[in-house]
Amino acid sequence: MKNRFKIDPDIRKAETLPTTFYKSQAIFDEVKEHIFLKSWQWIGDENLVQQPQSVYPFVLLDGFLTEPLVLTKNKENHLSCLTNVCTHRGNLVALDSGKSRKLNCMYHGRRFNLKGEFEYMPEFEEAEDFPRPCDNLHRFPLRKWGPFLFAGLNPSFDFQEVIDKMEERIGFLPLNDYKLDSTLNKDFLVHANWALYCDNYLEGFHVPFVHEDLNQVLDYGNYKTEIYKHCNLQIGYTDDATEVFDLPKGHPDYGKNVGAYYYWVFPNMMFNFYPWGLSVNIVKPIDINRTKVSFITYVYDPDKLDKGAGSGLEKVEREDEFVVENVQKGIRSSFYKAGRFSPTREQGVHHFHVLLSKFLNQ
Repeated sequence: MKNRFKIDPDIRKAETLPTTFYKSQAIFDEVKEHIFLKSWQWIGDENLVQQPQSVYPFVLLDGFLTEPLVLTKNKENHLSCLTNVCTHRGNLVALDSGKSRKLNCMYHGRRFNLKGEFEYMPEFEEAEDFPRPCDNLHRFPLRKWGPFLFAGLNPSFDFQEVIDKMEERIGFLPLNDYKLDSTLNKDFLVHANWALYCDNYLEGFHVPFVHEDLNQVLDYGNYKTEIYKHCNLQIGYTDDATEVFDLPKGHPDYGKNVGAYYYWVFPNMMFNFYPWGLSVNIVKPIDINRTKVSFITYVYDPDKLDKGAGSGLEKVEREDEFVVENVQKGIRSSFYKAGRFSPTREQGVHHFHVLLSKFLNQ
């Protein structure tokens, strides 16, 4: 596997990943192990366990990773992300969300506290060398950003570095005042490989060709991409000064009309900040040719909803789906192998491919 994929770090010379990346079932399976298991994933916000002594069981990327986890908050308000699999016989421990002082397995009575530490097991008095550390529930790294929560199964980088980068631009926003509006949430089924969807998101190159309405709002000539270590940022400047961020003095973009900040976090998370709030997009692989994209909406200023760059998001999504699904059909060709990157417009896609090759070659 080592060095099977190589993306030249110089975008002026680089070629895209070969089509085998998108078409091979073996590579799709390797992506799970070498990329998704070694990165971070969105959980939701802390209101999932709003009260002390609460639990929230869930399955991370069901149908792909399918990892049973449970988010807990103990009486000291300490948050934990734990495996939801009992260390005795593998039964699910927490079955329902809500108030709970302990985690009790209903199969044979094994009990854990809300930090996942083993407390009690009947009929084990004669077991030797028991309990051991492995009898505790495995605890996963958990990071909190404002009210938002992220977990890593076996992450190879610290999510705090991503948070710090995003804070440089949007740290002035009161994230704790953002309110989830589940009526605006929606899932989209895209008949394409998950990485093709990310490829499309990571460049504004297609905006004048695909998104007529959005192109009228954004200043394409000043569209900007900034590359960081495990994330990148696209800045949507606009000539329309009405629906823009009120940036404080000292901000990197102070004095400019910014209609949107589009953050992508490796490998599959998008955080789209608009003056009205935040649209979180999570790209969830289903199989090699199908992807579910979840739109999760947090509103800060409802008076600005559906205005400016943050308007008509479902229309923009449908336009993106149409293009991405046509690319999925196109890469089946025996005569297309790889492409080249626009050095001025596709820095984000190049960055994504560099990271994919790096993780797969490890």
